[in-house]
Amino acid sequence: MSVSAITSASAATSVPPPKIAAGPKVLNSDDFMKLLAVQFRSQDPMKPMEDTAFIAQMAQFSSLSQTQTMTAELARLSANQALATANSYLGRVVTVGDGKGGSASGTVAGVEIGRNGPRLVVGGLAYDISAVLSVQPGTLPPPLPAPASAGGS
Repeated sequence: MSVSAITSASAATSVPPPKIAAGPKVLNSDDFMKLLAVQFRSQDPMKPMEDTAFIAQMAQFSSLSQTQTMTAELARLSANQALATANSYLGRVVTVGDGKGGSASGTVAGVEIGRNGPRLVVGGLAYDISAVLSVQPGTLPPPLPAPASAGGS
């Protein structure tokens, strides 16, 4: 049997590469293991993958996984910070841009939480925090009356 016959026979039985879905996808540990298995099956038996290359790939995947976790945590932290910022506007007088070149002023009466983050309720309308042009102290409510003494005089 000639060398070319062996080459063509091995080419016919080689494992096809994994299918990659269209569009952005985040690889997970299962995907990494599938890719690694395909690499092992497709490698040349006379030149096997070196252990240092395998360890480097594992380290890269671990780093990627940790980066993804950190990104998710930072997104959660950012959302919490935006909510805390919105809550700090409650009771304050703000001027907000209306998106049409004008502005509106009023006391922040509430905070709505939507898909794009918290929104300030001013004059019955909800505005994005990024629309805030100025912030002023709100008017304080009158103090509560002192409780009557129980002993009476």
